[in-house]
Amino acid sequence: MTTTSHSLTSRPVILVVDDVAANLIALEAMLRRDDIEIVTVSSGASALEVLLARDVALAIIDVQMPEMDGFALAELMRGVEKTRFVPIIFVTAGARDQSRVFQGYDAGAVDFLFKPIEPHILRGKVEVFATLERQRQQLREQDRMREMFMGILGHDLRNPLSGIIMCAQILHARADDEALREPLARILASGQRMTRMVEQLLDLTRLRLGSGIALTITAVDLGSVVTSVVDESEQTRARCRLETAGEVTGRWDTDRLLQVAANLVGNAMQHGAPGTPIVVRVDGTTADRVTLSVHNQGPPIPDELRPVLFAPFRGLQRDCKSGGLGLGLYITEQLVLAHGGTIAFSSDERSGTCFTVTLPRPERGAS
Repeated sequence: MTTTSHSLTSRPVILVVDDVAANLIALEAMLRRDDIEIVTVSSGASALEVLLARDVALAIIDVQMPEMDGFALAELMRGVEKTRFVPIIFVTAGARDQSRVFQGYDAGAVDFLFKPIEPHILRGKVEVFATLERQRQQLREQDRMREMFMGILGHDLRNPLSGIIMCAQILHARADDEALREPLARILASGQRMTRMVEQLLDLTRLRLGSGIALTITAVDLGSVVTSVVDESEQTRARCRLETAGEVTGRWDTDRLLQVAANLVGNAMQHGAPGTPIVVRVDGTTADRVTLSVHNQGPPIPDELRPVLFAPFRGLQRDCKSGGLGLGLYITEQLVLAHGGTIAFSSDERSGTCFTVTLPRPERGAS
């Protein structure tokens, strides 16, 4: 295997596969330029190694090779997620057989060229895919910078927000004048809502950057977690009816389950019919799992939102009244999935809306 000796790793990579050394030298000389990297290999197996290790903008593959021909290599590429969409140009010194051409396109090729190859034509085709790869890299870099900005912004907002909330709590506790307590309560509620939004943005950034949501696994009583959420405010205590059944302990992340329960209860409070009860049930009657369900009466979830309810920002219409970001259910789902669990919902005019979270746990007695 040979590669051109350039140091810029961001250049588009063009992979050339041919079992004849002279052909590799000729193709590399034909395509060599400073702004792309040419990688040449002499077998399908070596090509797969490169494809799995590198981001390849275009694969130029000879059809007639021993052991693994070009069509077989293309079939393997299409069966692997990382290489499934790598563009392929087949080249062959064989006769102009239309059936072979059709076979090449069936194998996923974007073009099929016959030797001797016209250099201008091949260079033009390579330039198209190299340009596309540069544009993809630019978009990825823009996404990365945007996610980093959101992470830094969210992190830097937390400290002043904490100060605002702490001062509002102290003033609210000491205020004797009801006319003063009401605006302080609004400041406190707004600060807490903004804190939740910042935390959602930070979680979204972690997910988008691929670092995932870190879990701190400890012994958890899910009933106690949900009780703390219900008891958080007078409004939730007044409307929520908490039911528990069976053994509701397991090994999970306490803070993240607090977040899950708070999001679901908050949604039920926001979208449930005013004055109707919200039933929160924790069920541990099954040995290998615990379920948390939150049920509210009221209008059903609109049909157009159901397929995208757990998508980021797509639930924004339902959150607009509370000033939310439409991230609550997305992050809730990601937290549940991080625990190896599932989340589902049912919603209709007669029965209302119910979200059900299922969390796995080892069978009782398992180490």
